[in-house]
Amino acid sequence: MYIIAAILIFGVLIAVHELGHFLAAKACGVRVNEFSIGMGPAIFHTTKGETEYSLRLLPIGGFCAMEGEDEESDDPRALEKQGFWKKLLIFVAGAAMNFLTGLLIMICLYAGAQGFYTAEIVELDPAFPQQGENGIMVGDVIWAINGERIYLKSDVPTVLGVVDLDENGTIEMTVKRGGEKLKRTLTLQTYTDENGAEVRRYGFTYGGIVEATPLVRLQYSWYNTLDFVRLVRMSLMMLVSGSAGLDDLSGPVGIVSTIKDVGEEAQEEAEKNNQNGFAAAAESILYFGALIAVNLAVMNLLPLPALDGGKVFFLVINTLALALFKRQIPPKYENYIHMAGFALLMALMLFITFHDVMKLL
Repeated sequence: MYIIAAILIFGVLIAVHELGHFLAAKACGVRVNEFSIGMGPAIFHTTKGETEYSLRLLPIGGFCAMEGEDEESDDPRALEKQGFWKKLLIFVAGAAMNFLTGLLIMICLYAGAQGFYTAEIVELDPAFPQQGENGIMVGDVIWAINGERIYLKSDVPTVLGVVDLDENGTIEMTVKRGGEKLKRTLTLQTYTDENGAEVRRYGFTYGGIVEATPLVRLQYSWYNTLDFVRLVRMSLMMLVSGSAGLDDLSGPVGIVSTIKDVGEEAQEEAEKNNQNGFAAAAESILYFGALIAVNLAVMNLLPLPALDGGKVFFLVINTLALALFKRQIPPKYENYIHMAGFALLMALMLFITFHDVMKLL
């Protein structure tokens, strides 16, 4: 059951992405030749106006085929004939829909919340000197660490675990005290545990609680969605720096498997505590679905060929080249680059999928 739910969630999120492109194209007057939900052979199709709508066998995505998207066209309503702002809107609309989907899921999940944990400091360790009016105090709310914004209680250990310490082992922490933001320099204590891992002690306990009013629920839904963006960004930085490898990536098979595991573990844990296992599983799967939605949004905006971000990159380059040099990259050469990028992405996807399958065996 969880596998089916995982496949549907993954498919819906990709279809929502394409729906964003479709709605933006229609709003901008661009001709859409076909809008499809799913991939593979069509099991149903109908034509309404100028657009063919199809439902395909495999629930793993979809596509929005616009006139002049991959080839030159004389149609004045072709994508290539549109101005900068219309193209930009169409290119980013898919990612925007994924981001909004993640936000909407979080709003639904938090609709019944009674309260939220905050990053408020509730206790200080007397062994640490940086306390008092010129240091940190009980009641201070952690706002940022080394410039990295803190939205949720869970952000504190995440950020403290990855920030770089200077030679004195210090960090800069911004706290809110009585409506005022104050910058404080804290010295962390570090030691190596029995497993050889570095452990950092920072000398305070945090975790206040704020009552969940409708506005606070909306606020924390927004915070959580922004936190997903940070998580994806940090993962990309780890990949670029080499601290994470390709083996740590997951494709569709790995994502579906993870969603299944998340649901099963949540159900098992809830039933141990005599709670509704199905409700707990649904909540955990939806939460993970929100993370995937934001992940798709961020990844699609990377300035790589074949991705929406790559199309935005070429749009900006061509606009600047036309303004400065009265020339731009010929569409056919841009298409060649996108085709090459697509081939590389497919090769990477096959590699990741192979590793996902091997992990399951």
